[in-house]
Amino acid sequence: MDISALRREYTFSGLQKENLCSSPYEQFEKWFSQATQAGLETPNAFSLATVNAQGAPSVRTVLLKLFDQKGFVFFTNYSSHKARDIAENPNVAALFHWLEFDRQVKIEGQAEKISTAESLKYFSARPRGSQIGAWCSHQSRVVSSRSLLETQFKAIKEKFQNQEIPLPDFWGGFRIIPQNIEFWQGRENRLHDRFRFVREESDWRIKRLAP
Repeated sequence: MDISALRREYTFSGLQKENLCSSPYEQFEKWFSQATQAGLETPNAFSLATVNAQGAPSVRTVLLKLFDQKGFVFFTNYSSHKARDIAENPNVAALFHWLEFDRQVKIEGQAEKISTAESLKYFSARPRGSQIGAWCSHQSRVVSSRSLLETQFKAIKEKFQNQEIPLPDFWGGFRIIPQNIEFWQGRENRLHDRFRFVREESDWRIKRLAP
């Protein structure tokens, strides 16, 4: 199968330094809002790359659930593969790719657990089925069959019948605290616009990068 001829021109838009927000969080919110308002499917999905203590990388798709001036938050089982990697090496990278807008946002920084209160607030707002799923899945571990998962789900559902489902002590959020945030806008002839926000103490410095 020859895929060498698969290509297209990026002509959606351009990006100039003078049009960037001074804060990368504001710029991210601007692009995220445009992706959401355009009806893009799952605009909060992003690739999360981690590295363990031995230097072995791993990547998977997760969902952004909160973001503000403190960072970008996702949730997981604290015994999952990604959580174990983060416990050994907190350096992570995240990539949002909004293909319809020819845009990418790359975030590099460190991940840390959020407070139990923050995790509880989000967990309480999840659909009940998702709450039960968090209890019955030992994420990333080998499971013998689908039927075993369904049996565990049924057992947890019956255990918490007619009552609020508590937050598992092994489940919660991580916040990515960025050191660099890059905004990538595809352009014709592969002369893409790339701007990197670099954290310098309490401020951000903007640098244009070669495509």
